[in-house]
Amino acid sequence: MSGAGQGRATRTVFVRGLELIARLGVHPHEKAAPQRVIIGIELAVIDESAPDGIGPDALERVVDYQSVVHVARGVVAQGHVLLVETLAETIAAAALRDPRVVSARVTVEKPDAFPDAASVGVVIERTKA
Repeated sequence: MSGAGQGRATRTVFVRGLELIARLGVHPHEKAAPQRVIIGIELAVIDESAPDGIGPDALERVVDYQSVVHVARGVVAQGHVLLVETLAETIAAAALRDPRVVSARVTVEKPDAFPDAASVGVVIERTKA
């Protein structure tokens, strides 16, 4: 996430290995039954509340991990999506609605797609203009 928040203090908020059951895919067997996905989210967050290196120890100054997980769960719960790319883009767009988030990197993996591969998927990155 290079260049995110250039000239400003930022922090990276992340969620790794979020395992959800999603209705995802283009193949008939994927449309018939939900499947396991593993989601990773990295957000570059502006950190203006810590101008001298350490900010106040207060929850309201940070993007809460719980809200990031809630966003991903909510997107997955919206219903069937054909493409992992669409799922990742939707999660990124939702995360970018927070004014403190300047960029989002989202990974969506399908660990059960092929028996001889650990996982397949996509990584997308979105940055506010």
